[in-house]
Amino acid sequence: MSEKKVHVVLAGGGTAGHVNPLLSVANAIKAVRPDAVVTVLGGTTGLENQLVPAAGYEMDTIDKVPFPRSINAAAFKFPFRWTREVRRVKAILRAREADVVCGFGGYISAPVYRAAKKMGLPVAIHEQNARAGMANKLGARWADFIGTAYENTGLKPGKGTVVERVGLPLRPAIASLAARLDKDPQLARVEAASKLGVDPTRPLVLVTGGSLGAQSLNEAVAGSARELLAHAQVVHLTGRGKLDEVKRLVTRSAGADVLNGLGIDTVGQGDYHAVEYLERIDLAFACADLVICRSGAGSVSEIAALGLPAVYVPLPIGNGEQRFNAQPVVEAGGGLMVADDEFTAQWVTGHVPALLADHERLAAMGKAAWGYGIRDAAAVMAERVLGLIR
Repeated sequence: MSEKKVHVVLAGGGTAGHVNPLLSVANAIKAVRPDAVVTVLGGTTGLENQLVPAAGYEMDTIDKVPFPRSINAAAFKFPFRWTREVRRVKAILRAREADVVCGFGGYISAPVYRAAKKMGLPVAIHEQNARAGMANKLGARWADFIGTAYENTGLKPGKGTVVERVGLPLRPAIASLAARLDKDPQLARVEAASKLGVDPTRPLVLVTGGSLGAQSLNEAVAGSARELLAHAQVVHLTGRGKLDEVKRLVTRSAGADVLNGLGIDTVGQGDYHAVEYLERIDLAFACADLVICRSGAGSVSEIAALGLPAVYVPLPIGNGEQRFNAQPVVEAGGGLMVADDEFTAQWVTGHVPALLADHERLAAMGKAAWGYGIRDAAAVMAERVLGLIR
């Protein structure tokens, strides 16, 4: 008698921060149970509409229903829209013959949690942030299992819910790099350096503020180019539309002849490598001795999982949520945290060269980051989700 096929529905979307962990868990489920049917329930406008089909998974969509934060016209429409989307989700789950649902947060997940609970389906949640969002806070009361990237996320689980810090399910490129760094970090560095066009024998500082960049990071690092280049190479990912300003600041600090692009044909033409974006950021991670970055949940989890020392400069908006992402790694000794308004060219010149010269401290930070980081989150989440099937 053949075993019944397992049907898993993964819910979430909007940003890469929700979609990438979802796809990592999807791949891990298929690795454990190749016969499993895995589909995604996402939104009509989010990044999942590109990433999910590209990864080879079928996707159903619903409209997102943002929770009202004030009394306005949208608030009065909310109950109707909520009921409508929950009803749509129930129809999708029945059509997919779902055995279990796993949500990754975002507005799309909330009605999925509610529909699954009303249908008696087991519910798993993954929360990647140090401070949970509203959808997962709502879903936590109905969940059978909650996997988190951090302790103390502010979720209030229902009676009998199992909560476990499983880490962030890593993107395939980052997971692969982590395995190579664990096996032979020097070989991983040399191979990556040859593709990037950097010197594997010299220290390297990686600077990134995400796809849109970070003005304070750009100004502080580019403005201290002369002092940094006396100690290390720099790979500076400026963000979209910010490359020219960074080049201007670097030229004023250290001269135009230090500027360079990235790629094997640029070896020896300058040690300040400035580009807007790097598709293969794993190559830069493999060469980095120090990372200077914002502290989004995904960035912190990936950098810690790779065992990289970092200077985290939290984005100064809202309630300072990014600070909570970096704090546990910093407390473990895996990095430094600097307030945005304190992160200046003077701070960089006063701290980063000395840190690069202190090889023992840098190695200890890397070891602490590796110890805090988790590299098997996708496999663990897959196991926990499959284990909920009755």
